[in-house]
Amino acid sequence: MSELVVIGFDAMDEADKVLLKLHNLKKEYLVDLEDAVVVVRDEAGKVHLKQSLNLAAIGATSGLLSGSLWGALVGLLFLNPLAGFAIGGLVGAGTGAISGSLSDYGINDEFIKSLGGTIPNSSSALFVLIRKVQPEKVLAEFQGLRGRVLKTSLAPDQEENLRKALSGGSDEAPAKPAKRRTTAKGAADQS
Repeated sequence: MSELVVIGFDAMDEADKVLLKLHNLKKEYLVDLEDAVVVVRDEAGKVHLKQSLNLAAIGATSGLLSGSLWGALVGLLFLNPLAGFAIGGLVGAGTGAISGSLSDYGINDEFIKSLGGTIPNSSSALFVLIRKVQPEKVLAEFQGLRGRVLKTSLAPDQEENLRKALSGGSDEAPAKPAKRRTTAKGAADQS
């Protein structure tokens, strides 16, 4: 099952930098992203979405390939496979682009827009849907990043580890004050 993590940043370009770092970690097989979206809220308060997957382009490509194949096969029936190939490719690319632009993959766009509207002006947020992750290695890469967790579906202990990594906090517990004990003479002794 995939985990959703939404991290907010004070700078408008910081989410892009983190996504680039995540893509580099993906090349090293440390993280497997299902979807990622960068949300930027400009000075005027307008929310801009940057999808990591261009579904219209993917739809157009797959439509071009399947339309060309089917067009060539139908063109063979009418003894003109080149015309069928060209017409099928054009029709397939067009319908693929339309269907790709109308589909929503991964994180729901309405959810992204609603949560993106809550971040401050001149800031950004990164929405990531993660399939698999090597948490220790990935968190080490983002140590001290200075982001804040806005929303997550992680377990509470994993969420706390993420918060610590983003705030630059250490995993060590604060030192406990020394206990006082009373000796036989009644004087306080510190241990």
